[in-house]
Amino acid sequence: MKPKLFLKFILPFLIWYGLLIVFTLAIDFILHYFKLVYVGRYLGSIGSLLILLSFIYSLRKRKFITGGSPKQLLLFHEYIAWIGSGFLLVHAGIHFNALLPWLATFVLMLVVALGLVGKFLLKDASASLAENRQQLRASGWSEKDVEKKLFFDSITLDVMKQWRVIHLPIALLFACLALLHILSILIFKS
Repeated sequence: MKPKLFLKFILPFLIWYGLLIVFTLAIDFILHYFKLVYVGRYLGSIGSLLILLSFIYSLRKRKFITGGSPKQLLLFHEYIAWIGSGFLLVHAGIHFNALLPWLATFVLMLVVALGLVGKFLLKDASASLAENRQQLRASGWSEKDVEKKLFFDSITLDVMKQWRVIHLPIALLFACLALLHILSILIFKS
């Protein structure tokens, strides 16, 4: 892989994913340092609310609501869901006695990774394909030759666009696991 491609496509993904982990560890460290570990319990509710709030973008995209710029709502979705995920990871902590929270945490990390794939890899791949198409046209290639040259890139991009087919069901799986977790807390709390 060319270093340029790594720097342009993969590195931003890895940085944001790594920042989520650093963000989580920093908050956890601060809570432990100031002996406020109990606050982590409440960060679960705040994180859940932030993630729910981030679905305004999905509602706008599916035309359930009409207000707001889709581009701005997408940015809002990305950042609010990222912060909410960090809060949920602090809330999750390390508990070896329960399978459900571990499973929910694993699925949450998978949803975040898939979201970052959409944010960085797909957007950049689309822009790169459009740029290549433009350069070939500017070089005097015929439309037919451009399409032949970029055929496999176009197919690859179409396959990459299917990430939403995976992202949404896994996000729903996370929602179900989170709901089960909340219900189990309410049932067994007494």
